[in-house]
Amino acid sequence: MRLSVSRSLPFALTATLFLAASRPGQTPAKLEQELDAQFLEATSGGSPGLAVLVKKDGKVLLKKGYGVRELRRKVRISADTDFRLASCTKQFTAMAAMLLVADGKLDYQENLTEILPAFPAYGRAITVRHLLNHTSGLPDYEDLMERAEKQQGKTWSPERQIRDDEVLALLEKETRGKFAPGSRWEYSNSGYVLLGLIVKERSGKPFARFLRERIFAPLGMEGTLVFEKGQNEVPRRAYGHSKIDNRFVETDQSPTSATQGDGGVYSNLEDLSKWDDALRDHTLLGEKEFAPALAPAALPPGAEAKLAEDAPASMRGRPVAYGFGWFLDLQGPEPVAWHYGDTMGFKSAIVRGLGDGVSVIVLSNRTDMDPQSVAMRVAGEIR
Repeated sequence: MRLSVSRSLPFALTATLFLAASRPGQTPAKLEQELDAQFLEATSGGSPGLAVLVKKDGKVLLKKGYGVRELRRKVRISADTDFRLASCTKQFTAMAAMLLVADGKLDYQENLTEILPAFPAYGRAITVRHLLNHTSGLPDYEDLMERAEKQQGKTWSPERQIRDDEVLALLEKETRGKFAPGSRWEYSNSGYVLLGLIVKERSGKPFARFLRERIFAPLGMEGTLVFEKGQNEVPRRAYGHSKIDNRFVETDQSPTSATQGDGGVYSNLEDLSKWDDALRDHTLLGEKEFAPALAPAALPPGAEAKLAEDAPASMRGRPVAYGFGWFLDLQGPEPVAWHYGDTMGFKSAIVRGLGDGVSVIVLSNRTDMDPQSVAMRVAGEIR
């Protein structure tokens, strides 16, 4: 999601150089020692911080928090601290859609007008598969918000946030997409908001309830939820922060913080470790049923350039593809599925080796760092 304050480069760069200097194959104790040397100093004095989980073959090698959840009470970050996942939510939204396909209640080739009959004619060419792999061509709802506010005045704010049904209403006012579905790849928060609404339509349950009943509860992810302001509370919640004029300021909510399918999940290291185990063990879906999530989207010649351009800076130069809710690097020496989240006050990264059993998760409630770079480099340390 785009509405975030620019990160301060020095800390992000320091973390990158520090981890680049470490040696592959080091012991967990040595890795912890080196991470401590970096992050204990960076979070000294009660600063916001991060939580890091490192696993290999299902075994936890490191699970540790640095810094505080918020500046008011300065409660320390721990393994059960809940962070907003931002776009790392998309892997749960994709799983929800895949579960409905397995239930026979949804088909990857169904189009938007079949599922949402009021959607305009341009939705006839947009399939569920297009939504899942970001090839739908849907307009960006943040662009539509900006256009609407130019016409009707200020409408949305951190206190009056846009809701999923309002995103749908904005998209329904359009007469065409940005490009023909399947002809290009372009990251689409709009598509994942619609997927959340499709889950609600086809399951007969609110998106948040479906995730709780079909994913979170069965896996014992007790602290994970879709945050709905005024309707539920996030346990052990971390609040987002940005560094402005060399001091941290709480920047926890934006006008787009209430949308669900594209970025509304809060979770923690303890629960995400269970999620990682479930993916490896095929607890929710069999290996064959889950395979489409790890299959690169078929793109026309030249479309890969846009996909690579939209990857975070730390991933530039690597082979990159997209499945269902996961970026993919299947051409490197170690196949990897990964995703990052970036929103007001929070950054997150989940990196999963598909062949070597290595998983690294980094959650941060400050925007002056690069969790994706940290996660990828830590993964390289223990291979």
